[in-house]
Amino acid sequence: MTKSITPPSRIFPTAADDVSRAEKAEKPGITPESSSYKLAYNDQAFLLRDEMRPVRMQLELSKPELILNDHHIDNTVVMFGSARTCAADVAQSRLAQAEEALKASPEDRSLLQQVAVAKCHIRHGEYYQQARELANLITVHSGQGVLPLLHVITGGGGGVMEAANRGAHEAGGKSVGLNIVLPKEQHPNPYITPELCFRFHYFAMRKMHFLLRARALVVFPGGFGTLDELFETLTLIQTGKTKRLPVLLFGKDYWQRLINWDVFVEEGMIDPKDLELIQYVESSQEAWGIIERHLESWN
Repeated sequence: MTKSITPPSRIFPTAADDVSRAEKAEKPGITPESSSYKLAYNDQAFLLRDEMRPVRMQLELSKPELILNDHHIDNTVVMFGSARTCAADVAQSRLAQAEEALKASPEDRSLLQQVAVAKCHIRHGEYYQQARELANLITVHSGQGVLPLLHVITGGGGGVMEAANRGAHEAGGKSVGLNIVLPKEQHPNPYITPELCFRFHYFAMRKMHFLLRARALVVFPGGFGTLDELFETLTLIQTGKTKRLPVLLFGKDYWQRLINWDVFVEEGMIDPKDLELIQYVESSQEAWGIIERHLESWN
C-alpha cells in the first residue's frame, strides 16, 4: 500500500523564515554592514525615515485590527475621561498632603491652588467609581439575550481610563487599552487585558481604533484630550461619516458649565437637532440602561 504524502502547507518561505536565514547567512565581503543589503521590512532605520510615514500609519492601523479580530473583539463601549481623576481615598490623601504643606506657607499661591484642585478631585472621585461600576455592568450583562458581547475600550492610562479597565477586570472580562507615547510618558494601567494593550505613535490611528467597533461612547469630565475625542465623534456622527450611537456625558453640571451648547444653535453654527446627539447621565445604571435600549433596537 502506497503511503500518501501530505504536501507542505506553503511552498514559499515566510518573511520570518527569511529574516532568520539572512541573520545566519554569511555576509558578502564587499558590503557586510550595508543598510541597503538588509531586508526592507527588517531595517528599522529605513522604516523610520520620514518618507515611510504612510507605511508606519498603515502598520498602526493593521496591527491592532488583526489582534482585536484574533480575540473576537467585535463590539465596544468607549469610555473617555481625565487621567487626573482618582479614587476617592487617593483624592482624600492628596488633599491632606496639600493642606499640610499649606500650613507651613499659608500665603503661597501655588499651594492654595493645589488645595483647591485637590478638593475638586475629591468631588471627581465619584466619577472614578461610576466608571468602574459602569464597566462592570457592561462586562457582566452584555452578551445575554439579543445583546452583543461588549468590551470596554479606553485610552489605557490612569484616572477614568484606569477605573473603566478596572471595572471590567473585576467582572472577569477582557478590556482594551490604547496607550500612546507622550513626552511625559503615559503608562498603561494594570487592569487592561495584557494581550489587548496597544501602544501608538499617531493620535489619528489611535482615535480611529476607538470608533471602529464602537456601539456607545461614554464621556466623563476631562480636559483637552477628552474634548478632542468627544468633538471628533460628534463631527463624524453629525456629518454621517459614522452611524449614530449614544454619546453619554457624565455629570450635567460639569458639561453645562464648561460648554454653552446653546450658543452653537443661537449663532447658527449647528442645527437645533444636533444637540440631540448628546445625552446627560448621572449614574452607571442610567448609562447602562440607555446603552442596553439602544442595542436592543439596533439588533
